[in-house]
Amino acid sequence: MPELKTLTRAQGANQALISHEVEPDGWTLSFADEPVLVKGFRKMVRNDEYDVAELAVTTYLTAKEHGARFTALPIFIVRDFHHTKTQVLADSPVKTAADLAGRRVGVNRGYTVTAGVWARAALADAGLDLSSVTWVLSGDEHVATYVPPANVEAAPEGRALEELLLAGELDAVVNAGIENDAVVPLLPANAAWDSLKETGFIPVNHLVVVRDELLEANPGLATATFEAFTEAKRRYVARLQDGLAETKQDRNFSRFTEITGQIDPLPYGVEANRAALEKLMENAVAQGILTRPLALEDVFAAETLGLEG
Repeated sequence: MPELKTLTRAQGANQALISHEVEPDGWTLSFADEPVLVKGFRKMVRNDEYDVAELAVTTYLTAKEHGARFTALPIFIVRDFHHTKTQVLADSPVKTAADLAGRRVGVNRGYTVTAGVWARAALADAGLDLSSVTWVLSGDEHVATYVPPANVEAAPEGRALEELLLAGELDAVVNAGIENDAVVPLLPANAAWDSLKETGFIPVNHLVVVRDELLEANPGLATATFEAFTEAKRRYVARLQDGLAETKQDRNFSRFTEITGQIDPLPYGVEANRAALEKLMENAVAQGILTRPLALEDVFAAETLGLEG
C-alpha cells in the first residue's frame, strides 16, 4: 500500500494508529521521527514536509489565510483548558486579569500559538483589555509572512521568560509552564470547569492536515484518513470508559464526562466542533491573528464536511 509520511505525537487518541492496529483504507501511515512536535509544525508550514500532519489549529488557520497548500480534516486530536496557564509571581500586585492592563506579559513561542490564543481569550473573558498589554514573545512565528500587532515584541535575546518574570521585567507569562514555588496561576483552578459548564466543550488545540496535491489526486483519501483517526479515538474513549486514568489528559476527559454526561470528550467532525471553532476564530480575529473569520466550509476538506466521529 502507498505510504503517507505522517507527523503526529503519540497519545491516547492515536495510539492504535501508531501501533498500526488501525490504518486508513488503502494507505499506510509512515510516522516521522520528530521529537519536538512544534519543529515539525514549522517544517509543515514552511516546506510542506509531510503528507499528513498534526498541526495547531491557529497555526493552520494563519497558514491557510497566507496561502498554505494543505487542508484540514476535522480531527481534533488534542484538546485542553488554558485558564490556569497565565502565571504571575505569588507576591505580585497582579491579582486579577484586569490588573494586567498596561503591563508586560510574556508569551511562550509565537503570538499565533493556539494555547496562547485560548489563554488570552480566558483573560479577556475575565475582564482584561488585551490591547492594553504589551505581549513579549520568546520565539517567532511558524508562518513567516505573518506580522503581529504593534503591541507585540520579541523578548531580549538569550533570556528566558522565567528569568524575566522572576526579575520583575515581566508581570505575567502565558503558556510557559513554569514550575517554581514563587510562581502561581493568575486565574483560579475552577475557571476551566466553569467554562466547560457554560460552553459544553474543551477547547480544541490540534487538528490534522493533508497536502492539497494528495487530496486532489486521491478522492476518498480525506474520508479514509478521517475514519482511521476516528476508529483509533473510539478505542481510546472505550479505555477511558473502562477507567483509564494514566495521564492528566485522561483524568480531564473523564471529568468532562462526569460534568456533561457526554461519553466522548473528543468529538470529530465539523458540526460537533462548530461552537469551539467559531469561538477560536472570533478570538483570533480580536487578537489580530486572522483578518476575518474563515468559513468552516473553506477550512476543511469538502468530502469531510458531513462526517462525524
